Amino acid sequence: MTEQSQHLVDLSNARKSFGSTEVLKSISLTVDPGEVLAIIGPSGGGKSTLLRCCTLLEKLDGGALSYGDCTVTRDVDGVAVYGSKDELARAREHFGLVFQNFNLFPHYTVMRNLVDAPIAVKKMSREDAERKAIGLLERMGLEGKENMVPCELSGGQQQRVAIARALMLDPDVLFFDEPTSALDPELTKGVLRVIRSLAEEHMTMVIVTHEMKFARDVADHVIFMDGGVIVEQGRAAEVIENPQHERTKAFLFTEE
Repeated sequence: MTEQSQHLVDLSNARKSFGSTEVLKSISLTVDPGEVLAIIGPSGGGKSTLLRCCTLLEKLDGGALSYGDCTVTRDVDGVAVYGSKDELARAREHFGLVFQNFNLFPHYTVMRNLVDAPIAVKKMSREDAERKAIGLLERMGLEGKENMVPCELSGGQQQRVAIARALMLDPDVLFFDEPTSALDPELTKGVLRVIRSLAEEHMTMVIVTHEMKFARDVADHVIFMDGGVIVEQGRAAEVIENPQHERTKAFLFTEE
């Protein structure tokens, strides 16, 4: 179930309902290598559901999704038809996901949180996994924290561990679902600094965020979602500084 795509992420006509509530209404987007896409909009607009569908935590009702030459779903007569377990496992190797609330294993040390997946999934040796983990922790400003457990860390430190954990598997694209929503402003700065540095290194990222200044400065492209549809999209600075749609204007004015 492979099909060549020129985009790293290619989603078309994505539809998702929960019961009678239509949450995603024919959403289409693409992400190219090295691009940072920010998704903004009010709560309940479908942003997190969109990310959960892209990362296979929820199943689309209809639409097509592919990662490069790896097709996750095809739209067949309005129904999303998923690939086999093996094909979906291969698709999962393309992306990483950083959650709002860290989702670290609370009884594992920082080191074990980082090394378990690459040892199990990528068959990396423990020595190589630990060496890579130490390097990522240093990059996150967390040197010396490898033997701590999550409850010994601040929320910002836990989120940076979660980013390091996602990077351990060398994903092609990293998804962030409101990565700073559980943090106070002081801790938010450290996490945004890390994400900004990843953008400078041309890491492909899709970020659902309520940090408008950050989205403007770091993202290449911005999508504004409301009511399960893409209301407006374009280059980040243009959408955030000079929105064309009245709904976008109202949202950004309220945000300020």
